Amino acid sequence: MEKIIIDTEQFQRTISRISHQIIEKHSSLDNIVLVGIKRRGAEIAEMLQVRIFELIKIQLPIMSLDITFYRDDINPTTPTSEDPIYSGIDNPLNIKDKEIILVDDVLFTGRTIRAALDALVDLGRAKKIELVIFIDRGHRELPIRADYVGKNIPTSRSESIQVRTLHYDGINQVALIQ
Repeated sequence: MEKIIIDTEQFQRTISRISHQIIEKHSSLDNIVLVGIKRRGAEIAEMLQVRIFELIKIQLPIMSLDITFYRDDINPTTPTSEDPIYSGIDNPLNIKDKEIILVDDVLFTGRTIRAALDALVDLGRAKKIELVIFIDRGHRELPIRADYVGKNIPTSRSESIQVRTLHYDGINQVALIQ
């Protein structure tokens, strides 16, 4: 069973709210880099970049990060047909001494964020890393907490959350799958 918990209009309001929070929290955006975790986190980062530009006419640099080889649930030395394919980093940037705003769609156990932090450390030493999560569904296995949360949606472990984006799914919305 599927229930739409965030429709297209609410989705855009959430992007706008997070964008306002980022602007309000930083006295200057000169040293900020948006980093989206592929796939939907990267698309959400692009939406944030566009909305921030609409609000204050500042174009934040952005890159997309593939964390495939940093995940702890696959072994890159013994690939299987079910393992994801590494797609690289889009628009790689020098992150040394930058303030990174890491963006992902759903925060669940925290393992994806841990992998992304490992990948970022391999790219350079950032001055600071903040985390934007569109949906926080709980069930943490690691001590990871988001700085900006679109919506907290407590779920059972048997439920799942699907963040759908225009590029990948043809619509911006969030569904709870029971």
